[in-house]
Amino acid sequence: MSYFIGIDTSTTATKALLMDSAGAVIAVAAHEYTYETPQPLWSEQHPALWWDATVKSIRDVLDKADVDGTAVHGIGLAGQMHGLVLLDADYNVIRPALLWNDQRTGAECDEIRARIGKERLVELTGNDALTGFTAPKILWVRNNEPENYARIAHILLPKDYVRLKLTGMLACDRAGGAGTLLFDVKSRSWSGEVAALLGIDPEWLPPTFEGSAVTSMVAGSAAELTGLRAGTPVVGGGGDQAANAVGTGAVNEGVVALSLGTSGVIFATTDTPMIEPEGRLHAFCHAVPHKWHLMGVMLSAAGSLRWYRDTVAPDIAFDDLVEAAADIGPGADGLLFLPYLTGERTPHPDPLARGAFIGLTVRHTQAHMTRAVLEGVAYGLRDSFELMKAVGLGNVKQIRISGGGTRSGLWRQILADVLQTELVTVNSTEGAAFGAAILAATGCGVFASVETACDEIIQITGSTVPGKDLAAYEIPYANYRRLYPALQDVFQQLA
Repeated sequence: MSYFIGIDTSTTATKALLMDSAGAVIAVAAHEYTYETPQPLWSEQHPALWWDATVKSIRDVLDKADVDGTAVHGIGLAGQMHGLVLLDADYNVIRPALLWNDQRTGAECDEIRARIGKERLVELTGNDALTGFTAPKILWVRNNEPENYARIAHILLPKDYVRLKLTGMLACDRAGGAGTLLFDVKSRSWSGEVAALLGIDPEWLPPTFEGSAVTSMVAGSAAELTGLRAGTPVVGGGGDQAANAVGTGAVNEGVVALSLGTSGVIFATTDTPMIEPEGRLHAFCHAVPHKWHLMGVMLSAAGSLRWYRDTVAPDIAFDDLVEAAADIGPGADGLLFLPYLTGERTPHPDPLARGAFIGLTVRHTQAHMTRAVLEGVAYGLRDSFELMKAVGLGNVKQIRISGGGTRSGLWRQILADVLQTELVTVNSTEGAAFGAAILAATGCGVFASVETACDEIIQITGSTVPGKDLAAYEIPYANYRRLYPALQDVFQQLA
C-alpha cells in the first residue's frame, strides 16, 4: 500500500493527513500556534512556527498510523492564502509574515488603484485591491520599512515557505498565486504589467505550477527531521479554499461548495475565467489544472450565531437555541439581522460595516431573534450566489456543504430554501488537507485526473432539497438587500 500526505498550514495550526492510495483517510495530526497583533489592524506570524508544526505533525501522523515514511509516495500542500513571507538572498526570513487577516494596508490599496486603475486591475487579476491581499502588503513594507524592503530577494506564500523547508526549492501553486493581486488570472501566470506598474521586481516571484504538478522533491535534511524518504515528490497543492473544494469534490462546473464556519464561503468552479466587473467576487485559478473559480466570502457566518449565543443566551446549548427557532416561520415575523459583525467582504468590501437587528417589536421573542440570525447569514450567502449567476454561472446542480454550522438541520433547510438549490453532505470532513492529499495522489499517477480522483473517492451522504417556503423568503431577502445601502453612512459615522 502506498500513502500520501496532505499538509494544511492554517492560521492557527498545521494539520497533516495520511491517505492511502484508495482515498481512505488513515490518520490525522495537528499542532497549534498563535499569531501576533502588535498594533491595531496588524496580524503577523513567524514562519518558523509553520515549519516546526509541520515536522511534528508529519511525525505524529506516521506514528499514529504505524506507517514508515518510506511508504509515503507524495506530499500535497494547502494553506492560508495572501500572506507575505519575505526572504533575503540566502532564504533567511526578513520579518514576521503579514497574514491574510492583516488590515493595515488601506492606503496601499488606494495606491494600487491609482497606479493601475480599478477597471484594469480587475480585468487583469480578477479582483479589486483588498487589504488582505499580498501586493498591498509588499507596498506597505516599501512605504514603512525601507530597510527590510531593501533586503528582499524572494517572496513566498505561507504554505510555500513550508515547501521551501521541505525541498529547498522555491515554487507556488497557481491557485495561491492568483490570490496575491500580482497574477494574470486568465493566463494563469504572474502579470508583468501589474508588477511593473507597482514597481515590484518580477525576479522576487517564484515559479508557478498547477495543483497536481510535481514541483520538487523532499530534501535529505527535511527527510531526517520528518521521517519521510528523501526524493518524495511534492506537488503544487492549493490555497485553502481551492484545496477544500477538491476535498469535497467541487471540481466541476455546476457543483458549488459552501463552507459555513466562522466565516462563510461560496465557491464555484468554472471551466473558463469569469470576472465580476466591479471585483465584488474573488476570481482565482483553481487547484484543479486549467480550471478557475469564483468565490464570495462573508466574514461572520457561523461566527454570527456564536456571537449571538455567547452574548444573548450563554447558558443555552446551540442545539436547544436553534430548535426553538424552528417554531418561527420564514421571515421571522418581519425581523431581519445584518451579519456584518466584523465588517464584510462580499458583496460589500467594507471593514466598517456593522451588524444590526432591524424590525424589532415587543412581539418578537428570543426564538425570533435566533431565526433572524440564521436567515441573515443565508441572505448574506445568497448575495454571493446572485453575483455569480449574474456573471454567467449557470446550471448549478447542487451545493456541497461543510463546516460546523451545517450540522443544524434547520439551518440547512433555510439555506436550501433561500438559495433555491439542493444542499448535499459528503463523506469527507477534513477539507483542505484531504484535498492536498488527493492532489498529491493525482500528481503521482494514482488517478488520471483530479476530477477522476474525486469521482472515485468522494460520495454523497445526505441531501436537503428546497421545500415549500421558497416564496416566503423573497420579500425578506429584498428588504435585507436594501439595508446596507441605507445604513452605510451611519456605519461610517459609528466607526
